[in-house]
Amino acid sequence: MSKLPDVGDELDGYRVTGKLHAGGMGVLLTVEAPVDPGFPLVMKIPRLGYGEPAEAVVSYEVEQNVMSVLQGPHVPRYVAAGDLAVQPYIVMELVEGECLKDRVDRIPLPVDEVATLGAAVATALRSLHQQEVVHLDVKPSNVVLRPSGEAVLIDFGLAHHAHYPDLLAEESRNPMGSAPYISPEQVLGVRSDPRSDLFALGAMLYEFATGRMPFGSPTGPSGLRRRLHADPVPPRAIRKEIPEWLQEVILHLLEPDANQRYATAAQVAFDLGHPDQVVVTERGKRMMRAGLGTRLRRWIKAKGMEPEAVIRPSAQLANARIVLAAVATTHTNEALFQAQRDAVRRLLASDPESRLACVTVVKPSSVAGVETEDDVATTQAIKNLVHLRHWAEPLQVPVATISFHVLEGSDPAATVLAYARANAVDQIVIGAPPPDLPLRALMGTFATKIAAEAPCTVTLVRPPAPGRE
Repeated sequence: MSKLPDVGDELDGYRVTGKLHAGGMGVLLTVEAPVDPGFPLVMKIPRLGYGEPAEAVVSYEVEQNVMSVLQGPHVPRYVAAGDLAVQPYIVMELVEGECLKDRVDRIPLPVDEVATLGAAVATALRSLHQQEVVHLDVKPSNVVLRPSGEAVLIDFGLAHHAHYPDLLAEESRNPMGSAPYISPEQVLGVRSDPRSDLFALGAMLYEFATGRMPFGSPTGPSGLRRRLHADPVPPRAIRKEIPEWLQEVILHLLEPDANQRYATAAQVAFDLGHPDQVVVTERGKRMMRAGLGTRLRRWIKAKGMEPEAVIRPSAQLANARIVLAAVATTHTNEALFQAQRDAVRRLLASDPESRLACVTVVKPSSVAGVETEDDVATTQAIKNLVHLRHWAEPLQVPVATISFHVLEGSDPAATVLAYARANAVDQIVIGAPPPDLPLRALMGTFATKIAAEAPCTVTLVRPPAPGRE
């Protein structure tokens, strides 16, 4: 294999313009392409020479395969790859922005900053998991923030793609990942569960919020296995200004049992974006580690723990949707309300891990026709929240899986659509327009605009005709 190129050299038409980083696994070089793609480029060249571990070859193949199919703003744009037998490399977008590793220099971070960063990374993970990929090495050095605030995930050398053979799993049975962030199931060799990335996100948020790592930096198998049964010191016991809702989110992410964690990254982003809607349980109020009895039960369970069946990221997402019920609280059509509740009930029954967001839209303060802004901010909001809660009460949804939102907007449909996009909603349930509405009027209704422009599935409901109840 040829030597690494120097500044000024050309490789397959790519001219090296500088060195970004040289590490034990490879080098990063800035390059210029024969044809300008319109964005800066970086070439990643792995060290695959004599004495390098066999996993290095496999890791390169994994990253090249995964990056070639990933799309969207949360991953670097893939450009080209070199011949493994001659000179392997990957050319991709050089993401301009701030690496989250730089934030570690000033931890602990303010609470608002922790929540904003967490929501950005969760949004990026949602995009990744939707494309059937689990990153498996989420940590500050593998996240870059674009100037727009979007998080970009980099370094896919340990990733798993549900549609490709897992070359790394075939090559090694040892846990793979960064010790401070690796999930319990990764310790057991499971590489297909998207909730592993959520555990790593929880470790990052713990670090950003407290200035410490939740499980230290173990180097041996016994230290890694401790997280199968151990829990970290509660963040609020380290830093009292951390609110209960943020501790609730962090410890929910760090549950040893993946089935007890958040089901999807979208749900994490939702909670971090709506702290007032986070239901604080014993997790959020905890001021010390779990008692001896709990730790002993976890230890006994961990001693005999075996990897669960392989699941696809998309299968996990399909069983944990965010459902939005758009409720017109100004109407009094109880039959339509009941039809809407019936549709929501069926959706939640089929997906036990789903979340329900009950939403209504009111006019902005400036056009609401009231005397003071306080009237809008208090009376109007409280009145509509009461109506939403009353609408949802017959559903008997567990309090931790339902939230209520009064949105302001002069265009109700546009407001609901913006909310759905911002919160990664999977399904919207709304009332259908009256069947006898003239065509011209029908085309401009709230329901038709939602159905036409929604970024997700839309369910239109109407009450049964008389005599068909």
